Amino acid sequence: MRLSELPFFAAKRRVAPCGNHVQRKRRNIWPPSTFHQTTHLTPEQYVAGLTDFGPNRSKLFGNSADEYLKVHQRSRTEADVTEGSGGIWERLQYDWSDPNNVVLKTTDSNLWGGASGHTYRFTRQPDGSTDIDVVVVREGKNLKGRLLGLVLGTIGRSVLERAFNNSVRAIEVRNGVAMERRAA
Repeated sequence: MRLSELPFFAAKRRVAPCGNHVQRKRRNIWPPSTFHQTTHLTPEQYVAGLTDFGPNRSKLFGNSADEYLKVHQRSRTEADVTEGSGGIWERLQYDWSDPNNVVLKTTDSNLWGGASGHTYRFTRQPDGSTDIDVVVVREGKNLKGRLLGLVLGTIGRSVLERAFNNSVRAIEVRNGVAMERRAA
């Protein structure tokens, strides 16, 4: 199999504006990574943690080091934030106007572009628990981004999943939910 046959390297043909030749535009996007977690947190509790851009954010989200964190703008239901760690950063437009569907769209990054971002969907269950489903899309905008996208989309998927699971646990601890679960 040739690299150009893999979805990561697949080229999409389009007609150039002048109409006299065809350009190739690479879409460096892997299939989205999806993760699921059931918790006794309410959607509001998780969203409060997700949108807490204060000091020590890295205790909730390990890939958001305090030295990278910069809040450019924040309103009641939106924020424009740059965050990252380990030499990787991205600027995200957070939108939590729908408390059951929170969208983080990457607007700038040293690695990610295009369709990159995160979507969190919350579903309340009759027993009081909440299902959290996360979709992470990574579209590399340069060689380093494409290579890291390849790793995260295949063998590195567990890294993203572990980071998500750790964030749920950290927010549970912050809200005293983890102790309730253990006591039950």
